[in-house]
Amino acid sequence: MALALDGAPLQFDQLYKSFGIRGYELSDALLALKGKQVVMRGYMAPPLKPESHFFVLTGQPLALCPFCQSDADWPADIVVIYLRRAAALVGGGDPVAVSGRLDVGSWTDPETGFVSQIRIVDASFRRS
Repeated sequence: MALALDGAPLQFDQLYKSFGIRGYELSDALLALKGKQVVMRGYMAPPLKPESHFFVLTGQPLALCPFCQSDADWPADIVVIYLRRAAALVGGGDPVAVSGRLDVGSWTDPETGFVSQIRIVDASFRRS
């Protein structure tokens, strides 16, 4: 997919301010970008199927499908990517660049039941 790398850069180390007894606290930098166009680079987690309208972006390559693991095995630094349209996904662990609008806050996908805190929506991606 073609991708114009426009938008504010967002990095995985900018997602959270702290971790405490109440869990992760979102960073001020992340919250300041809510609703804005961002560009993020990371690794596509192994997808559930070869073509989809969403995938999980991680800070480090994953060898296993995150959906096949317990939530205890999930890395904290994940961002769910919702594409503008379904697309063929790249192999798990491949680095990608993503551009789209940042959405923040607890949300449950009505189709999959997947719960996320940080998403990039109306997104496109390319190998990086």
